[in-house]
Amino acid sequence: TLFRSNSRTKAIILNTPNNPIGKVFNRNELQVIADLCMKHDVLCISDEVYEWLVYTGHNHIKIATFPGMWERTITVGSAGKTYSVTGWKLGWSIGPQHLVKHLQTVQQNTIYTCPTPLQEALAQALLKDVSRMDDPECYFNSLARELESKRDRMAKLLQEAGLSPVVPEGGYFIIADISVLNVDLSHIETNEPYDYRFVKWMIKTKKLAAIPITAFCGPETQVQFEKYVRFCFIKQDRTLDRKST
Repeated sequence: TLFRSNSRTKAIILNTPNNPIGKVFNRNELQVIADLCMKHDVLCISDEVYEWLVYTGHNHIKIATFPGMWERTITVGSAGKTYSVTGWKLGWSIGPQHLVKHLQTVQQNTIYTCPTPLQEALAQALLKDVSRMDDPECYFNSLARELESKRDRMAKLLQEAGLSPVVPEGGYFIIADISVLNVDLSHIETNEPYDYRFVKWMIKTKKLAAIPITAFCGPETQVQFEKYVRFCFIKQDRTLDRKST
């Protein structure tokens, strides 16, 4: 079911491009979501931190641009994801004043402020790249182009290792079905899902790190996804070379 709503539902969270799957919602899919939001009178918190990391054949579309959605949508962006500086923990939220004012209250009473030098650096970077949007060297364009080849290379490496990758449409993660390996992990005495035990085994025996997909799941769906793990391909070529050996 795409949308479960009851009288207590006040908002939904949309994530496109999606983490961890890499799904990029198309216009028709977003229109269905927008129609449901308006039908049930709920807000949409749209997590679009990977908006510039979209690959050939796909386009990122902001749901806030759909008729009737601006006034009920908060769009979340990230400097860390856009400029590959995730340690900065700097981002933004865009929306109508009647929604953003409440975010300002939360900001004021939680983190209070962000480091001014980082804000200035981000402002200068945005000014530079917005002014050259049509230039292939614009970071918004060049990073996705660079990562697409890394994505394809990672998918090939996973296939050569006998895994079944789910090739992402956006973002810089790729998930893979590990069930075909049939690794016996019964010796690892823990109540954790299979994917947690698998990544620990892989780190210890193969010197490779990944993220268990059930980390993104509730208890009711863990069994469905415990044979998947997430790899990151925003790596230097020499790191990918080591993975292939």
